[in-house]
Amino acid sequence: MAVIAPKKLLRFKGACSSAEDFCEGSRFKRLIEDTNEKLAAADKVRKVILCSGQVYFDLEARREAEKKHDIAILRVESLCPFPFKEIVS
Repeated sequence: MAVIAPKKLLRFKGACSSAEDFCEGSRFKRLIEDTNEKLAAADKVRKVILCSGQVYFDLEARREAEKKHDIAILRVESLCPFPFKEIVS
């Protein structure tokens, strides 16, 4: 098997999983919600961005640089089947 992908995330600490993420009882997340502590309250969020992969980290860096904490960034980890239910809830 060959994986062709940028190597940027292999060295990026934010893209690493902890050992607990692989323990029994853990599950694959089809959608990862925004975990930024500075994110505005849900009723104050004016935009939601859905993205995948390395794009998330680029958007997060830009959001921090511009101090726009009223924009939520959701990571879609499973494109097929698409996580419609998780996004709506």
